[in-house]
Amino acid sequence: MSRITKSSSSSTSTQKHSKPLSEKRQGQVLEHIDDEVLNVNVLRNNLKTQAVQAATASETNSSTLLPHTPPKETITPTLEYEMSLQEKSDQLADENWHIATEYYKNIDTKAFRQYELACDRVKSFYEEQHAKQTVAYNIQARINFKTKTRDTMTVWQALEKLNKLLDESDPDTELSQISHALQTAEAIRRDNKPRWFQLVGLIHDLGKLLYFYDSRGQWDVVGDTFPVGCKFSKRIIFPDSFKSNPDFLNPLYNTKYGIYSKHCGLDKVMLSWGHDEYMFHIAQKYSTLPKEGLAMIRYHSFYPWHQEMAYTYLMDDHDKEMLKAVKAFNQYDLYSKIDQEYDVEELKPYYLELIDEFFPDKVIDF
Repeated sequence: MSRITKSSSSSTSTQKHSKPLSEKRQGQVLEHIDDEVLNVNVLRNNLKTQAVQAATASETNSSTLLPHTPPKETITPTLEYEMSLQEKSDQLADENWHIATEYYKNIDTKAFRQYELACDRVKSFYEEQHAKQTVAYNIQARINFKTKTRDTMTVWQALEKLNKLLDESDPDTELSQISHALQTAEAIRRDNKPRWFQLVGLIHDLGKLLYFYDSRGQWDVVGDTFPVGCKFSKRIIFPDSFKSNPDFLNPLYNTKYGIYSKHCGLDKVMLSWGHDEYMFHIAQKYSTLPKEGLAMIRYHSFYPWHQEMAYTYLMDDHDKEMLKAVKAFNQYDLYSKIDQEYDVEELKPYYLELIDEFFPDKVIDF
């Protein structure tokens, strides 16, 4: 059932992908985001503008002009002064990276993740995923990960490789993977979030490389993730399809806590194997991303947790902090799926520099 989309594929595929993006999205409940990008340009410079205004107001208040007193001579800010303002702006952005911006406040969130209206390929995908993601399979998948080197390349080369994959679990977009990666990263960048946050946007789906290596389809690569080894939550999408899973009736795995314990911490929980888990381990080993960035990568598809608040009884105090980070990232991952594509070659130099900053080893063993 898995599909690979190539520019040199069959005529049917070629015709489909030569259509305008708006045609590809017919039948999906999505609204276009039109002129709101203009607002972001204002938001990006708000901190700097406010700092300049505050400095001007302070000078005016400290030296009130008498009637008929000629105004003070305008002083051109020095380069050092402008640099100090920029540093303060960057510092505030780094400290407040988790605070939501105005950009997505008017988004119709109900227009996304419309699984009840999803096409048959999405529903079929989840039926297969829920039936096959067992404890036994997840143990074997982790053994394979630790004992195999699948490919050796740079992070950017890996992103380019993903252009061949069409995610069958996603009802919101049919864009190439690198297009979605750039959409997410650019949305984070427009909001002046820290550079590590921008990199997470770029690489959060990079683990989908699994499709070309050890996967048995797409069911063990993409889609919403969930814990295995305990009772499947009703808050997971299409929960009835878990009845086909061998673990569903297994007394070791079908209780509330299963093989886990109360508030054991999600780092001790085995989540369904896929691109989240795979890329989390890659980034943990090779990158200098902070713990918040690693959590964004590992849990960004764990929608039953960060959106539906399922499995809170497995959380520890660390998870409560990481939940804030994952929620901060989710709006960019989900709501940036719009019909706007970026010029890859134009953005490439910026993101190559960003990758090198957080991946000291240029070549990664994937």
